[in-house]
Amino acid sequence: MSYPSQTMLNRIKDLYLYLNERGTATTKELSEQFGLSERTIQRDINILQYNGLVESYKKANGQQLIKKLKLPKVD
Repeated sequence: MSYPSQTMLNRIKDLYLYLNERGTATTKELSEQFGLSERTIQRDINILQYNGLVESYKKANGQQLIKKLKLPKVD
């Protein structure tokens, strides 16, 4: 079993803080903002999603698939 590196943990924290400030973003926007591949962003978002820190959904826009991210509502 491999453990996450400090770099990975910092990157995920930075994604979370960015989303907390912005509210929503697409994986493409996050990829451009952080200079990472969309696949790396998706893996990081999966970790945040697994821990209940973000919600995501897919919306078809013609041929383009857009994935929006948002923080879950706190009751």
